[in-house]
Amino acid sequence: MPLRIACDLDGTVADMNAALRREAEHLFGERIEIGAAESSDAPLTSRLTRRQQWRLWGHVRKCSNFWETLPEIEPGAVARFSAIAAERGWEVVFLTQRPTTAGDAVQLQSQRWLRARGFELPSVCVVSSSSRGKAAAALSLDAVIDDRPDNCLDVSVESSAMPLLLWRNPPERLPPGLSRIRVQVVSTMAEAIDYLSGFQTQVPAPRGLLGHLRQALHPSVG
Repeated sequence: MPLRIACDLDGTVADMNAALRREAEHLFGERIEIGAAESSDAPLTSRLTRRQQWRLWGHVRKCSNFWETLPEIEPGAVARFSAIAAERGWEVVFLTQRPTTAGDAVQLQSQRWLRARGFELPSVCVVSSSSRGKAAAALSLDAVIDDRPDNCLDVSVESSAMPLLLWRNPPERLPPGLSRIRVQVVSTMAEAIDYLSGFQTQVPAPRGLLGHLRQALHPSVG
C-alpha cells in the first residue's frame, strides 16, 4: 500500500535561517546568526534583540515572494524525494505555517519553490494550527518529516503516523526523554528518504487519546 507522507518545509528542506540572515544583514549592516541551533560556519558576532526580530519580520512581510528566495538545505534532496515518491506511488503533502508576505499567496510561492527544485505538481497545505498531530490524523498520514521535536511529539501522541525527526545538530543535543516516544531520528533528508523507502505501511486499529498516549510512551505496546 503506498505511503501517505507529510513533509515540513522550513528547516527540513528549505533554509529559512539563511534567508533571514541575509535580510537581517541588509537591515542591520552586520553579520548576524539567527537562532542558537542554526548550523552555520559564519562566526557569531551578535544576536537579534526582540526589537530587531520585530523589525526583521516586518521587513520580510514586505518582501515580494520572499518564500521563493530560500536556498535548499540539501541540494538535490527535493528532486530525489519527488522521483522516489513517483516511483513508489507515495502521496506527499508539504505542511507549513509560513506567514503571508507581499506578492503571491504563501501556498503558490511554496509550490513554485518546490517545482523549481524538481518536485512535480507539489501539494502544499498552509496550516493555521500549531498541532502537526491533528493534521496527521485528519489526513490519515503514515509518516511525517519535521525538524522540530515538539511537532514530532504532537504527531506521535495525536496520530498513528510515524514521526521522522530531522535532527542536524549533534546527537547529544537531542531533547531529553525523546527516546521514550515513538519517533525515528534522522540526520539528513537523504536519510529520511532512505528510511521511508524501507518503511512498511501498517494500518493501526482506531484508538482514542488514551491509546495514542500509551503508544507514544510505550512504542512496543500495540
